[in-house]
Amino acid sequence: MLVLFTRRFLQSALALLALAGSAPAADLTIAISADITSLDPHYVAAQPNINIGWHVFDALTRVDEHARLIPGIAASWRAVNPTTWEFSLRKGIKFHDGSELTAEDAAFSLERPLQIVGSPGGFASAVRTIVAKEIVDRYTLRLKTAAPYGALPQDLNSILIVSRKAAANATPADFDSGRAMIGSGPYKFVRFLRGDRVELARFDGHWEAPAAWDKVTFRVIPTDTARTAALLAGDVDVIEHPPTADLKRLREHPGLRLAQTVSWRTIMFQLDQRRAPSPLVTDKAGRPLAVNPFADVRVRRAISKAINREAIVERVMEGAAVPASNVVAPQIFGHNAEFKPEAYDPAGAKQLLAEAGYPDGFALTVAAPNNRYVNDEQVAQTVAQMLARVGIRCRVDAMPFSVYMTKARDGQFSFAMLGWGSYSADLALRSLAGTFNPDTGYGTWNWGRYSNPVLDRLIGQSLGSVDANKRAAIAREASALAVREVANIPLYHQMATWAMKKTINYTARTDEFTLAHEFRPHQR
Repeated sequence: MLVLFTRRFLQSALALLALAGSAPAADLTIAISADITSLDPHYVAAQPNINIGWHVFDALTRVDEHARLIPGIAASWRAVNPTTWEFSLRKGIKFHDGSELTAEDAAFSLERPLQIVGSPGGFASAVRTIVAKEIVDRYTLRLKTAAPYGALPQDLNSILIVSRKAAANATPADFDSGRAMIGSGPYKFVRFLRGDRVELARFDGHWEAPAAWDKVTFRVIPTDTARTAALLAGDVDVIEHPPTADLKRLREHPGLRLAQTVSWRTIMFQLDQRRAPSPLVTDKAGRPLAVNPFADVRVRRAISKAINREAIVERVMEGAAVPASNVVAPQIFGHNAEFKPEAYDPAGAKQLLAEAGYPDGFALTVAAPNNRYVNDEQVAQTVAQMLARVGIRCRVDAMPFSVYMTKARDGQFSFAMLGWGSYSADLALRSLAGTFNPDTGYGTWNWGRYSNPVLDRLIGQSLGSVDANKRAAIAREASALAVREVANIPLYHQMATWAMKKTINYTARTDEFTLAHEFRPHQR
């Protein structure tokens, strides 16, 4: 017993010493909150996958920690005319195999998302506006669009550039195995163990200054408490998305520091507005309603008024969020600051429901994931209780995100939670509130099938402007219309949070990406 006690004491002491911190090791271990489903950078547009992609690959354009567009592989770009963009690539960028990255690789990478078969949600919408590509020379690429399109530089931030030689005819399995994982990013691929970890090694030939860490390991730890425990035990150096219940303890720990900012991710509800009856909306006896109540803007507004956003932020999110009015956060291009978050007004909600013909309310199922967003199931339960107070009886159906996404895309929900982040309001609205059209990319995430030709026109005008000021003004107008129409119901913008050993620094990113090459040893 004495030996066991002594061993445990020594282990605890060593863990505390690691937190209190000697000089940082050359290796960095990061605990991430969600699994990586594919390493193919063009196969699934899921944030955990893209996060890894940004280490091995680069894109023509990037964004800084405030989600502002900055140069990437392309040192500069310009609109030659309203339908032609020219991108000037940096010279001398090397892939991990030593070959040079050229305009030919960029053109190949912009074509590849359109050729992938079987993607559950890829990147085709980011390149679909491009109707022609011209390789002017080894370092100059011109892209033509059928109509003026000002958002192309933002769209291209989503397309990671692969080596044509390595990725020609490559399948997602070839990327997962590492055969095709030849990029120009700050780290080289070492190993991928699905459901467990991704290991990377520093690429000393990167076109920017080499990263601070020789080796980076991303460990998949989806359980909140387990991530916190791993950090406190010294098993990992950094965790993303620490649980809100642990923030106070982590902030006060002498061996740790937090990095935090308002995220671009807006948590909202999508309402089925296309079907009558809607599958999971009934009267209180469980009978389908002949008319879909969500088709009436008064009902949508009533639901918005019935939700106490301040209470959710304070009590459920424990301060790690800010109430939302728009589908994009205040720092995002096109946010309309004239609108404030809907005030909690249960009496007003009941009055609107009565005016719409539902004085006694109705019943619905609130669908949500239980392992994707911070406190997602708890938020859904809280919203259900709030709606019950205005006569809308709710049942919550929470499930793992992988199951949830399949059901959501199949249209199995009537009232569903979604988190969304975007570089601009017009891009967000195109996906979330544009009239569904797979040929144009409108409405790809518009689960409720809200449709308004006026909003579609405003989105098109905004995206079509190459004048940034004009585009911003139209985007704000489109945001205003979406708010007035309650196209969806924004709840709050998450705070993006990282916890790490005090020997490490990180500038919190609006886009929530956990980028190993932006972590730095703390300079005393």
